[in-house]
Amino acid sequence: MKRIEQVILIVTFIAFSWLGMQAVHEFGHVLGAWLTKAAVVKVVLHPLVISRTDIVRNEHPLIVVWAGPVIGFVLPLLVFLVAKVFRTPMLFLFRFFAGFCLIANGVYIAFGPADGAADTGVMIQHGTSRWVMLVFGIIIALLGLYLWNRQGKYFGLGEAKGKVSRKAVIISISLLLATAGLEFIFNSK
Repeated sequence: MKRIEQVILIVTFIAFSWLGMQAVHEFGHVLGAWLTKAAVVKVVLHPLVISRTDIVRNEHPLIVVWAGPVIGFVLPLLVFLVAKVFRTPMLFLFRFFAGFCLIANGVYIAFGPADGAADTGVMIQHGTSRWVMLVFGIIIALLGLYLWNRQGKYFGLGEAKGKVSRKAVIISISLLLATAGLEFIFNSK
């Protein structure tokens, strides 16, 4: 039974982290658009595709495009740090999610495509040099890996051999269902 709980925790929390990372990243673009008075036409959040935010009347494309990955790693990192200060139970879930967001945003910016409508293509089209993107991405991805360091035991890996908190499993399933439900409602409009 403990191996089943371990698999459920790992699979559901990775799935939640993917959906949550997309939502926070796109929220960054929306916030950037709002702050620069650009118009958000549509936000696409779907578990099986790369999320995107469609914007028109964007007079500050670099602010809007960089807001996605910056908010996409800063917000989860801040939430983790606040949870750590307040000694929140299940802190490892906050830490894992923050690490996931840092790694995903970092790898995407460091190694994303140089052309097209992807964030990295827009950054390059508007004057961001590839080396700036590479340095930014590698630094935050490494910070994400640091956050993941020694967290395997909470997911039943290593010496823990499948032993996980049942409460963590319930929280993980709940977070995944809530996030998937919100994305379904959001996309059905």
